[in-house]
Amino acid sequence: MTAKREIAERKGREGEAQAAQWLVGQGWRILAERVKTPVGEIDLIARKDRLTAFIEVKWRKRAADLDTAIDERRLLRVAAAAEAVAHKYAQPDDDLRIDVILLAPGSVPRHITNAFQP
Repeated sequence: MTAKREIAERKGREGEAQAAQWLVGQGWRILAERVKTPVGEIDLIARKDRLTAFIEVKWRKRAADLDTAIDERRLLRVAAAAEAVAHKYAQPDDDLRIDVILLAPGSVPRHITNAFQP
């Protein structure tokens, strides 16, 4: 792995930890982090009341770059991964959704709820 890639990986992990802390502060319970499946990875799985969210976290150096940090292809992979593991994390009556949390230094986390609707 190149040094540049290692830095990006570390920043990504730090962003996921920051997003998890922020979610807990909003009343969520973190069920899992970095869940790998054959079809993709889910950064965070969290539950609040009767809702289980499968969350993609994106961190950028500049807040201006967050607007292009997520695309439909990535959301499709998160949705496929969520479908593969939902039975392990969600309760039978839970609503399920795909969320995105966007992070950049000096800015408040941006939580996009229900970011993917097939």
